[in-house]
Amino acid sequence: MSRLSQWILSKPNVTQGEVFAALDIGSSKIACFIARAEGDGPPRVIGIGHQLAEGVRNGSVANMEALQHAISAAVVTAEQMAGETLQRVNVNVAGSQLLSQTVNIELPLNGREVTEGDLQRIITQAQSMVPEDNQGHPLELVHTIPVTYALDNQKGIRDPLGMTGNMLHAQLHLVSAAFGPVRTLITAIARCHLDVEKLVAAPYASGLACLVEDEMDLGSLIIDMGAGTTSFAVFFEGSVVYTDGIPVGGSHVTNDIARGLTTSLAHAERLKTLYGNAIPSAMDEREIIDVPQVGEEAPENANHVPKSHLIRIIQPRLEEIFELVKGRMDKSGFAEMAGRRVVLTGGASQMPGVRELAQRVLDKQVRLGRPLRVARPNLLNGKAGPSFTGLAEATSGPSFATTAGLLVVAMQPELAASSSFSEFVSSVGRMGRFGQWLKQNM
Repeated sequence: MSRLSQWILSKPNVTQGEVFAALDIGSSKIACFIARAEGDGPPRVIGIGHQLAEGVRNGSVANMEALQHAISAAVVTAEQMAGETLQRVNVNVAGSQLLSQTVNIELPLNGREVTEGDLQRIITQAQSMVPEDNQGHPLELVHTIPVTYALDNQKGIRDPLGMTGNMLHAQLHLVSAAFGPVRTLITAIARCHLDVEKLVAAPYASGLACLVEDEMDLGSLIIDMGAGTTSFAVFFEGSVVYTDGIPVGGSHVTNDIARGLTTSLAHAERLKTLYGNAIPSAMDEREIIDVPQVGEEAPENANHVPKSHLIRIIQPRLEEIFELVKGRMDKSGFAEMAGRRVVLTGGASQMPGVRELAQRVLDKQVRLGRPLRVARPNLLNGKAGPSFTGLAEATSGPSFATTAGLLVVAMQPELAASSSFSEFVSSVGRMGRFGQWLKQNM
């Protein structure tokens, strides 16, 4: 069994009564889950809050004040439901901002045992290899995840601690993000009286929530189709080995509908939800839908168009998303590791026909994924790993996959591995809360 699987299947790393939280900042919604550890049973979700996203565009902060308002609204709703006041939250980083890098480290042992200090030295050395952006500025390190070890001629070692040899080889997966957007996000959260416990790459969180153990071990690609971004990650031999994302998602489909049918964004979203499909059918020409025009309130002024017009707008954009993912995967060199298994999740994956379209474009087996480890009790499997109770049907679907994965990390902090932002988070959190106190009390 892989180390990732062991962590996920192990008892939650929390004490009885402990409260922990996830804050999912997306382009369409801000979601907050609060859970409490209860004895020997699974932790219970005791607070849920979600709010329409404001101030976020394609996964990046576009308006600080609007984002702070949306975060505060979601968090306060969850706090009131839970009867708790949060201090720290686990937060996602949008997939479109991520850079994935594999590094190899060698550490001489000279015939002695591998110690915890050796493993920490490997991680520290890997962290010094974070690349720079196009302007020569270092990127923000989000994860340093050990993938595999080799000791002398023995390869495929998952945990070398206590083993003896002469040379320890380590392969690690570094996940980095643009410096400015990450720091801006942390600052916005700090101004809402909150510290960031862990930053987690969005596709990694979704994979932790939605993939079964065999998919993690044998190889799979998880694609999280959000509103502003589509993020994806490759899991292989129990580790996440590649993460990436593109700044295209479900909201781009909505924009296409609004432009193509000359209607408002609100009506375009409604049409997409009620009549949208990724695959055309013979009945589409016969079914007529009403399309309200921009600026026209009277129903009799609506256009009447065949449903096929709507489908012809939706399908090309979704095909583009999967073609972009396929292109990134082919270029990455990890397509073979992902095998032939794809798991779709996220709000945009719920449209009828998306699964079939993904199978056609990606030429792989595709299933729709929903959180397995944060679900209602009757959805849980005894082998599903640390799970939660207390979630309603409305908040246990694909739209909340990242939020669910953040709770998994909150239970098992080792899953997030090492990052380089903790000192900054601590200082910004203290100054942010002090600034808020001054504004409210002076």
